Amino acid sequence: MREPVPANPTRDDPVTAQRRRGFWLRTLHQWHWISSAVCLVGMLLFTATGITLNHAARISATPEVDNRTLELPAPLLEALRQAPEEGEAPLPAEVAHWLAEALDVPLGRRVAEWSPEEAYVSMPAPGADAWLSIDRGTGAVEYERTDRGWIAYLNDLHKGRNTGPAWGWFIDVFAIACLVFCVTGLFLLHLHARQRRLTWPLVGLGLVVPLLLALLFIH
Repeated sequence: MREPVPANPTRDDPVTAQRRRGFWLRTLHQWHWISSAVCLVGMLLFTATGITLNHAARISATPEVDNRTLELPAPLLEALRQAPEEGEAPLPAEVAHWLAEALDVPLGRRVAEWSPEEAYVSMPAPGADAWLSIDRGTGAVEYERTDRGWIAYLNDLHKGRNTGPAWGWFIDVFAIACLVFCVTGLFLLHLHARQRRLTWPLVGLGLVVPLLLALLFIH
C-alpha cells in the first residue's frame, strides 16, 4: 500500500521552518551587534562631523599662524647644494634630521620640490597647512604652519584629507562594518516585519524623502 504524498512536498513542516528562522535570527543578530560594536565610535564621529561640515560656513574659527625663520649650518648647506637641481626628491637625511629637531616638526621622508634657487616642502595635515622653504644659496629657512582648530581637524578626518594611508584603511574597514550593520539590519527587519506593520512603510519613507529632496530642491 502506497504512503500518502504530502500536499506540498517542497514546503517545510512548521518545526523545521521555526528552526531555520531561529538559526537566521541568531546569526543575523550576532553579525548585527558585532558590526555595530566595531563602527559605534566611528559612527558617532562621522555623524557629528557631518553636521559640522554641513554648517561649516556658520562655524567661525580664527586660524593660528606660526611663522619661524632660521639658517642652516654651513656643512648642511653644502649637502643641500649637492641635491638634485630640479624635480622631486626627499631632503638629505642629515638636513631633514636637523630641521626636525630645530623646528620640532616630524619631516620623515617627505618629498621636496627642488629648483636651482630653493627646496620647498609641503606639509599639510588634518585641520592645518604647513610648508617649509630653504634657500639653496644662503641656507635661509622659513617655516609656516596655519592651524584652523579642532573642528577643522575632525572635519578633515571625516573627509580623509591629508590623513595618510593608515586612516584611509580605517575608513575602508569602518565602511565595511557599516555595510554589514545595515544589511543585517535589513534582513532582521524582514524577519520581524510580520509583527511590526510599520516596518516597510518606514523603510520606504527613508528612501522616498531623500529622493524627493534631491529631485525637487537640488539643481
